[in-house]
Amino acid sequence: MREKSIFKMNGFAALIIALLCIGFGIFLIATGTIPEKITGGFVIIIGLIVATSLTIVQPNEAKVLTFFGTYLGVIRDQGLWATIPFTFKRSVSLRVTNFNSERLKVNDQEGNPIEIAAVVVYKVNDAAKALYDVENYDKFIQIQSETGLRHIASRYAYDSFDHPDNPLTLRQNSDEVADVLMYDLQKRLDVAGVDVIEARIMHLAYSSEIASAMLQRQQAQAVLSARKVIVDGAVGLVKAAIDQLAEQEIVELDEEKKAQMVNNLMVAIVSEKGTQPIINTGSIY
Repeated sequence: MREKSIFKMNGFAALIIALLCIGFGIFLIATGTIPEKITGGFVIIIGLIVATSLTIVQPNEAKVLTFFGTYLGVIRDQGLWATIPFTFKRSVSLRVTNFNSERLKVNDQEGNPIEIAAVVVYKVNDAAKALYDVENYDKFIQIQSETGLRHIASRYAYDSFDHPDNPLTLRQNSDEVADVLMYDLQKRLDVAGVDVIEARIMHLAYSSEIASAMLQRQQAQAVLSARKVIVDGAVGLVKAAIDQLAEQEIVELDEEKKAQMVNNLMVAIVSEKGTQPIINTGSIY
């Protein structure tokens, strides 16, 4: 089923014709002879037939027309229009619509139970497909959006604890995951004549039964990452200090003294607590 245009004409002209026919027919029936009254009845019928062709199309709305079960076409232009008489007309909104999914409990790529929800922004681009290719396009969009969200959530890990080289995670790469989700939903909703404008995760959390343990894991991971940065910086500072002492020939240190100096500097820099210096007034040997 594809959307196509249908014959239409100015509805105000058709409305005037219908009113004139009905009014003239009533006048003939009220004042004329029997043949004129019969003619007046036919004129009224013609006016009523013309009136059945009238339809009002609101802004950002489409009217889908069928004639005794046969799909004829769609009117998208707003205003009062006259089209084929005796057609059945159904309205389809073309406005941009938001759908907020329920919080779904799914397993991520690593099998961890998580809670996830998304917001989907969409609009109907083919009114005929929305009405006749699916049973109820609003319900279809809801079910397919939640199905697509479950599918995407199972493809990626919540976070990259065990696989730091994992290119995408749900928590750290929300924009990239949103693009993948949008592409997946568009393929699912094409059959309903719907354009997905945006799809984005609006809620993401570990399930309640593992949330506490995973929070501790995140904190430990953060501490390890911070420690690595501190150690890398400390090594650079110690190396720069030894190189500068040797370059400026301030003091000559053998390998044992270099190792002792490195040890002292690393302890002073990396330690979380303040260190107490010891002043050596004698020989370092």
